[in-house]
Amino acid sequence: MLTTGIFQYTTISLSHHSSSRPWLSSRRPHSFCGVDALGPFRLSSNPTSQVCVQKGCYRKLEIVVDEFVETGCSDLPVEFCLSRNLEPVLTLRHAVDAMMEALNMLKLEPPCSKSGVLRFQVLVPPSIKALDWLCSQNSLDIFPQHYLALQIEEQSHVLTNMIEMLGVSGVGAAISFRGSSHILKGYNLMERYLSLESPLLRTYGFTGVDCNMKSNLMDKLPGSFYFFIPQIELNEFENCSLLASNLVWDVSLSFTFEEAIQLLEGSLHQVSKKCYFRNSTSVVFNKKAFALPCGTNKVTDCANINMLWASLIVEECVRLGLTYFCIAPGSRSSPLTLSACRHPLATCTSCYDERSLAFHALGYARGSNKPAVVITSSGTAVSNLFPAVVEASQDFIPLLLLTADRPPELQDAGANQAIDQINHFGKYVRFFFNLPPPTDEILARMVLTTIDSAVYNATQSPCGPVHINCPFREPLDDVRKEWSLNCLKGLDLWMLEEEPFTKYIKVQYHVRNCHDQVIKVLDLMQNANRGLLLVGVIHTDDEIWAVLLLSKYLSWPIVADVLSGLRLRNLLTSCQSFEDDFLFLDHLDRALLSQSVKNWLQPDVVVQIGSRITSKLVGQFLEFCSPFCYIFVNDHPYRHDPSHLVTHRVQSSIVEFADIILATEFPERSTNWGCLLKELNTVVAREISFHIHSESLLTEPYVAHSIGDFTGVDTALFLGNSMAIRDVDMYGKGWMKPSNTSPLFLSDCNPPFKGMLVSGNRGASGIDGVLSTSIGFAVGCNKRVLCVVGDISFLHDTNGLAILSNRMKRKPMTVIVINNQGGAIFSLLPIAVRTEPNLLNQYFYTSHDISIGQLCMAHGLKHLLVQTKMELRRALWDSQQHYSDCIVEVKSGITNNAMFHSIINKFTCQAVDQVLEAVMRTPMSGNVSSKLSNYKILKMEYSLYRIQLSAPPTTAPTNHGGKDFYREGFVIAISLDDNNVGYGEIAPTEIHKEDLLDVEEQLRFLVHVLEGAELSCHLPFLRGSFSHWIWKTLGIPNSSIFPSVRFGMEMAILNALARRNGCRLSDYLGCQFTNSVTDVCVDKGISKADKVPICALVDCHGTPKVVTHVVSQLFHEGFTTVKLKVARRVDPMEDAAVISEIRKMLGYQITIRVDANRKWTYNDALLFGSSVKCFALQYIEEPVCFEADIIKFCEETGLPVALDETLGSITGEILQKLENFVHPGIVAVVLKPSILGGFEKAAVIAKWAQMHEKMAIISSTFESSLGLSAYINFAHCLEKSNSAISEIRKMAHSATIAHGLGTFQWLKEDLSAEALKIRFPPNGSMVEASLEDVDIFLQHFQVNQEVILKVCKGEDVRSYKLQVKGKGFSCSFKLLEAGGDKESKAVIFLHGFLGSSQDWIPLMKAMSSTTRCISIDLPGHGESCDLGHTPRSQQECYQSIESVAEMLLKLICDITTGGVILVGYSMGGRIALHMSLKYSEKVDGAVIISGSPGVRDEISRRVRTSQDNARASYLLSHGLNRFLEIFYEGALWKSLRDHPHFKKIVSHREKHQDIKALAQALIDFSTGRQRPLWEELKHCKKPLLLIVGEKDEKFRGIAEEMCREIRSSFSGEATNDEELCEMVIVPECGHAVHLENPLPVINAVRKFLTRVNIS
Repeated sequence: MLTTGIFQYTTISLSHHSSSRPWLSSRRPHSFCGVDALGPFRLSSNPTSQVCVQKGCYRKLEIVVDEFVETGCSDLPVEFCLSRNLEPVLTLRHAVDAMMEALNMLKLEPPCSKSGVLRFQVLVPPSIKALDWLCSQNSLDIFPQHYLALQIEEQSHVLTNMIEMLGVSGVGAAISFRGSSHILKGYNLMERYLSLESPLLRTYGFTGVDCNMKSNLMDKLPGSFYFFIPQIELNEFENCSLLASNLVWDVSLSFTFEEAIQLLEGSLHQVSKKCYFRNSTSVVFNKKAFALPCGTNKVTDCANINMLWASLIVEECVRLGLTYFCIAPGSRSSPLTLSACRHPLATCTSCYDERSLAFHALGYARGSNKPAVVITSSGTAVSNLFPAVVEASQDFIPLLLLTADRPPELQDAGANQAIDQINHFGKYVRFFFNLPPPTDEILARMVLTTIDSAVYNATQSPCGPVHINCPFREPLDDVRKEWSLNCLKGLDLWMLEEEPFTKYIKVQYHVRNCHDQVIKVLDLMQNANRGLLLVGVIHTDDEIWAVLLLSKYLSWPIVADVLSGLRLRNLLTSCQSFEDDFLFLDHLDRALLSQSVKNWLQPDVVVQIGSRITSKLVGQFLEFCSPFCYIFVNDHPYRHDPSHLVTHRVQSSIVEFADIILATEFPERSTNWGCLLKELNTVVAREISFHIHSESLLTEPYVAHSIGDFTGVDTALFLGNSMAIRDVDMYGKGWMKPSNTSPLFLSDCNPPFKGMLVSGNRGASGIDGVLSTSIGFAVGCNKRVLCVVGDISFLHDTNGLAILSNRMKRKPMTVIVINNQGGAIFSLLPIAVRTEPNLLNQYFYTSHDISIGQLCMAHGLKHLLVQTKMELRRALWDSQQHYSDCIVEVKSGITNNAMFHSIINKFTCQAVDQVLEAVMRTPMSGNVSSKLSNYKILKMEYSLYRIQLSAPPTTAPTNHGGKDFYREGFVIAISLDDNNVGYGEIAPTEIHKEDLLDVEEQLRFLVHVLEGAELSCHLPFLRGSFSHWIWKTLGIPNSSIFPSVRFGMEMAILNALARRNGCRLSDYLGCQFTNSVTDVCVDKGISKADKVPICALVDCHGTPKVVTHVVSQLFHEGFTTVKLKVARRVDPMEDAAVISEIRKMLGYQITIRVDANRKWTYNDALLFGSSVKCFALQYIEEPVCFEADIIKFCEETGLPVALDETLGSITGEILQKLENFVHPGIVAVVLKPSILGGFEKAAVIAKWAQMHEKMAIISSTFESSLGLSAYINFAHCLEKSNSAISEIRKMAHSATIAHGLGTFQWLKEDLSAEALKIRFPPNGSMVEASLEDVDIFLQHFQVNQEVILKVCKGEDVRSYKLQVKGKGFSCSFKLLEAGGDKESKAVIFLHGFLGSSQDWIPLMKAMSSTTRCISIDLPGHGESCDLGHTPRSQQECYQSIESVAEMLLKLICDITTGGVILVGYSMGGRIALHMSLKYSEKVDGAVIISGSPGVRDEISRRVRTSQDNARASYLLSHGLNRFLEIFYEGALWKSLRDHPHFKKIVSHREKHQDIKALAQALIDFSTGRQRPLWEELKHCKKPLLLIVGEKDEKFRGIAEEMCREIRSSFSGEATNDEELCEMVIVPECGHAVHLENPLPVINAVRKFLTRVNIS
C-alpha cells in the first residue's frame, strides 16, 4: 500500500516530433515522471469526467480516459488561463495566507469562463525545501502526495526544460487523469489544461500503476496510468523556493469554479495547520532510506564499554542532526573514531593537522548552519583547536568538540600526552562537561543527556562551541571485554525510535505578541526622516531573504556589509525597473573619504541588523555623526557596540524582527536625502569602475571588482581577512549580470535579484585557517565556492591543501590567491609612511619568495598563474566550466597596490566632492523632491541652416568642384520651464554615418518626446547620467540616437542648465567648479587656465613650397601647432617632402601633426614613416587602414600615433576596447564629440587617455561658432581634469595642448549674428580661445536669420472623424493626420490590438516633414465605432479582415488621391498585408511590424480561436483594467514590460470607449478565425518591409519564413526578390518594436518610402 508517492525521477521522458505523436519509453514500472506542455496534441475523442468524492466532503475532478465521450471541444485549451505572481513572503505561513487572501478576492469577482486553470505562485524563503515540506504534511488527508527529485547523475535522463529545478513536491490533485489503456489519449487530454504560459505548470504521475481513489491504494497493473496536476506544490530551485497552488475547473465535466475553489480552500486550510520543519539530516532515498540508524539495534553487540559509550555518543549526534565528523588521527580517540566511521549516516573526514581540521569544521558549520563534530586525541592535539574555538565563539558558530583524554589516574603523573584538559577553552565555549571514564556502573543514558545538553547549548542563542572531554581507559580498540547490560536500563524506547533521548522544547510567545515590547522602536522608525538601514554579518539564506523584504518595505537607504549577502547581488533579469524599490549604498565607505559627505550625511535613525561591519570608515562615520537613535538587532545578547552608540537593543532573530516591521504601517517619505545618496553611490561606483578598468595592469581591486562576474546562483564566496575582504567590500560590483540559467519565472518576480552568500572568519578576524574554513564552508553550503585569500593567509594554512586534495563529497572550489609576496595591508596603514623599508619588509610585510605553484603540485592540485586581466578572466571562466578544484595565483606587488588604492581613493573623493558641491549650488537643492529634479523642458525647436565656407572642408571628396562651398546643419533650441534657453548644433558631415535626412527625422521625434520631460541635476556629471536619463525619461535605447543628434541635444541641455545655474558651461561640465592652475596673464587679467590653444588645420594640396607658405603664414599669425592632412597624394613620399620643406623653412618652432585618415596601406604608412622619423612629428593620426596594424606600426617605426576613426568605431564596453591601445606609442586620442555621440562618451575616453599620460585633443568637424563654443568649453574642462590627474598621480603636468579647433578659419558665414572671437595676440605668441569670450558669446547668442532655411517648432496633429458606408457595413473612423497635403503620397498607420491611432504620433511627427501621415483607429478601438454590420451570409456572423480592408480602402480613397504606403503593427500588420496583396493598384507597398500572414495549421487555428474567445469573454466580464493586467503577463510582452514607459503605455490602453466592441474585435480579428495569407504571399507584387524586434524570436522566425516564401516564388524570374521583401531586425526590443525602440523603425520606414517612390 502506498499513500504517498515518493520516487526518484529516473527513466521516463517525453519527446515531441513535428510529424508524429509523443512517444514514451519506460524501463520499469512504478516510475514517476513529469509531463510538460511542449507542443500541441490532437485529441481524437473528448472525455467526460467522473467527479469523485473521497473521505472528505469535497468533490474532486478526475477524468477516466478510457470512457471518453465526444463533445467537440476536448482538443481546445480551457477558456481561462492565468498565472499570477504574488508578493514574496517572509515565511511559509505568510505564503498560505497570501493565497487564501487571493482566493477570497477571486471569489468576489469570479471568472465567467466555463473552464480554466488558475495558478498562484509566491516566492518563499530558500530554506524551505521540497522534500522537507512534503514530510511536514505527512498526516494530511489529501491524496496524492508526491516528491520528484531532479538531482541525478545521469544527465541524459533530465528533461531539458526542468534542469533548473532541484525538486518539486506536492499534495492533492487539481485534476487527475487515469486509465488502463489509451495512454496517448491521456497525454493529449492533458494538453487542454497545460495551455497556461507557465513553465512550471506540469502534470506528474505513474505508469504501470492502478490508483484506487477511494482507498488511496496503488497496485501494479501493466498498461495503466495515473497523472495529475498538483493542487499545492513547492518548487525548489537554487537559492529560492516557490509555493504554488493550482485551480482547475471545467463545467463541461460537471465541475464548477465554485467547487474548485472549495476544494483548494480545504487543502490550504489543512496545509496551514501543519507546521513546517526542516530535516536536520541529509536523507538519501534508496531501499534503506528509512531503516533504523545503525547502532540503535546493535548497542548490545559493542565489544567493550568504551565502544558502547563511543557508539552512544555518535548515535545521539546523528539523531540530533550532527552527521559531519572531523577526525584527527590519534590512539586515545580510537573508540570515537571507529564508531563515527562505521555509522552509515555519518560523513567523516580527517586531517593530520588539528588546527586546520578545526577550522574545516568551523567552515562546515558556517555553510550548513549546524554543528560539525570534531574528534581529537589528547594532549596538544586539543590545544591546536584553540584558534578555531575562539573564532567560533566570537562569531557564534556552533561546534561540538569531543576530545579524548587520559583517565584521572594518569593525570599529573607524568603520563605521555596527558595535559589538563578540564575547561581547556575557558570562556570561549558555551558548555563544558568532563565525562567520567566509561563504566557499566553508570547508566548509559547519562551519556545521551550530556550530548543532548551540549548540542542544545551549542545551537541556542548565543550559539557557539561546546566541549565534552572524554577520558578512556584501555582497551582503546574493539577487543572483547565483558560489560553489564544493566547500564542500558531506560533505553528500550530510545533503541526503538529514531529521536534523541532528550527533546528540548522552547516555549515562546508568537513574535506578533511581542509588538508592545518594541512599540518605542517602531515609533522611532516611523518618525525617521533620514533613516539608514545598516546590514552586518548574516549567516543564512533565510536571513538574507528577510532583510531583502524588509529593505523593500522600508525604502530606506541600505548599507550592506560584504558578509551580509546583499552587498553582491545576482540579477535575474536585464530589466532594472525595480531599482526605485531598493536604495543600496554599496560604496558608502568610499564616499565617506569626502569630509563634505560626512558633514552632510546625518541620519537621524540607524537600524543595524547583524553584527560587525567590515568598513572602518562607516564605523568612524557613525561615531562622528552620533545619530539620535541607533537600534541594534541581533539574536544574541552580547553588546557588539564598539563605538557605544546603541540606544535600543533588540534581541530577536532577523526573521522575527522583519515580521514585526512588515506588519506595521510606515509612511512614505521620499526626500532629496535618499536620492542624493543614491546619486553619490552611483558616482562612486562609476568612478571605481572607470579606474579599475582603465588601468591596463592586473590589480588587486580589479580582482575584487570582477569576481562577481564569474558567479551564479550556485556560487558562494569565502573571503580571507586582511586586504581580501576589505577590497571586495570597497570595490566589489553591487549588481551581477543576469545568468542565462536563471529560472524564467523569476524574471517577473519582485525582487528580481538574489543576494549572494558570502562568508569569512570575522569573529576574531585572524588570518589563520582561512583555506581550511573555506573548504568546510563549501561542504556545508553545498555550493561552488570561490575563495579569495592573500598569500600570507594562504601560506599560514598550507595544511589546508591536504584537506582540499582529499576530495570529499562537495562541489569544486576555486581559490584565488593574491600573491604580492607579503602583507600588503601594512602598506596602506600609517606605519608604512614613517618606517624604514627594511623594517617594513622584514617585520611587517614578511616578504617571501615561496612558490605557490610548487606547493600545489606537491598536493596534486591544479594551479594557474595569471598576470593579466585576460588571463584572470580566462582562468576563472575555465575553473567554472570544469568539475575540479583550482588554485588561481594572481601576481601583484605591494608598492603598486598601495599606489593604486591611493589613486582610486583620491579620484573618488574628488568626484564625490564635485557632485555634492554641484547639487548644493543648484537652486533646487533646498526643495524636497523624490527625483532631485525640478527642471522641466518646456519645448524644443530646430532650424535648418546653410552657411558659406571659404574653402571645401577637408572631409569633403577631393574632386568636389565648384567655387562656392556651404555647410548645412541644424541648430536646436531647448527652452526650460523658467524660459532659460540652451542652443545646440547638429551638423553631420561625410564622415558621419547619418545624413541630414536621418538627423531631421530624429529631431522631429525629439521635438515631441522632449516636451515636458524632466531634467535631472545629475546630467552635467557626465558619468553615465545622460545615458541613464535618455533611457529612463525618454524611453529611447541610447544606441538608437545618432551620434551627432546626441551631441547637439547634450550641448543644448547643458547650455540651458548652465545658464539657469548662472555658471560657465566649462565649469558645469563634470561639475568642476575650481581651477587647478592660477597663473594670471597680463592680458585683461585672464588666467592661463581660461584659455584654450588652437591647432591650425591645413589641407595638404599643392606643391611642398605652396603648403609650406601656408603653414608659414599660420605660424606668423600665432599658431604654434598645425595639423596637415596627408594621404591625399598617390605617393606617400610627396607628403614626406612637404614636411621636410616645412622643417627647412620654419625649423622646429612649430609643432606638426599629420592625419592620414586611415587611407594608407601598411606598406605606404611604413614608407612615409621611415621618411619623417627625424622631423619630430607630434603624432601621425590613423596612419593605417586596418585597426589591427596600429600597434604593429608603432613598434616597427617608433613613431607616435594618435587615434581618431578608431574611437568612433568603438561600441559596447569602451574601456575594455581601449585596453588594446595602452601601448606607449599611441600618444594621443583625437575626440570629435559629434562623431563619438556627445560629451559623455568623449569624456570617458579623454579621462582614460589622461590616466595613461596620453593627450586628449578635442577636434571640431566644421561646425559654426556655436559648436566651437561647446568644444572650447569641453577642452577647457579636460585641461582642468588633466591638471587634477597629474596632481593626484604625481605626474609632471604636461604642456598646454592645442586643440583641433582651427576649422573656424573656414567660416565665411556664421550661424550666429556675432561670430565667436578667437584671439590672435599681437606678439604672435599663440592663437587661443578665451573662456571669457565664449561666455560672452553664449550669453548674447542670437541666430543669424539670414542663414536659416526653415524653422520647425513642432508638428500639429489634426484629429477628425469620417463615416464610411458600404454594402453591409457602416463605420465611423477616427483619424489623426500630420504633414503633407492631400495630393502628396500618404503613409497610413494601422495599430495592433488594444492600440489606437495615438500610438503612431511620435512616428508621424518624425516623418511628417516629407510625408503625409495618417493613423486610424481600427474598428472596436479608440473612438472608432461600428454603425452597423449586415452579415453577407448566415455563416458570416463576424467581421473579417476582408471586410475591414474593404472599409479602409474606401476610407483611404476618400482622403487620398494617389498610391499609399501602409504601415501596420501586429493586427494592423495583417490588415496591411492583406490590402497590399489584394489592392495593389492603391497600395504601393507595406511595412509589416511584428506581423504574421496567419496560422496555417487547422488545429492551431481552432486553438487560437478558442483562446481569443475566452479572452474576449474575460474582457467583457472583468473590465479593461483587469484584462490588461492579464494580457501583458504573457511571454510575448517580456521586453515591453522591461521598458521604462510600460506603465504609461498600458495607461493609454485604458482609454478605449467601447469595451464590447473591443471584445468583438478580439474575436473577429483572431488569427485563428481569419484566413491565412501564406499562399497569397507567393503572388506578392508590391514591396514589403518586415520589421521585427531582436528579442522577439517567434516573429523573427515568421518574418524569415515570409521572406523565404516570397523569394522562392520569384527564384526563376528577373524580379529583384530582395527588393520585393526586405527584413529589418531592430535591436534592444521585443514584439512592440515601434513602442520600445521607435527611432530605427522611423529610419527604416523612411528609407523604404524613398525606395518605393524611386521605383
